[in-house]
Amino acid sequence: MFAGRRFSGMANHGNIFAELPLGPLPEEVMAELLSTPNLRIERIVSTGQASPANDWFDQDWNEWVILLRGRARLLLEGEPEARSLGPGDYVHILAHRHHRVLWTDPNQVTVWLAVHYC
Repeated sequence: MFAGRRFSGMANHGNIFAELPLGPLPEEVMAELLSTPNLRIERIVSTGQASPANDWFDQDWNEWVILLRGRARLLLEGEPEARSLGPGDYVHILAHRHHRVLWTDPNQVTVWLAVHYC
């Protein structure tokens, strides 16, 4: 169900804020924290990345995501304006709900915790 995405590995223990980059990254870094046939939990680290213009995520699974550190703007198709997210803000995105990341703060590390499930 969750094949085909790049991950930096799975750990059975650790700290969500460990090994955060000090500077800009060429792309987001995703680390799989837990995976079962119907559930995947990952940490996503952003340093100014955004979805490509006019490109929407269309996932076959549901996603619950919380922003733990940093800032971001997320647009869900059909909503009049983007959601500004800060630490503690979360969003539940149903399967096939088109969405895109418009912006992540380029001046600080943004850390997401994403729970994907079917």
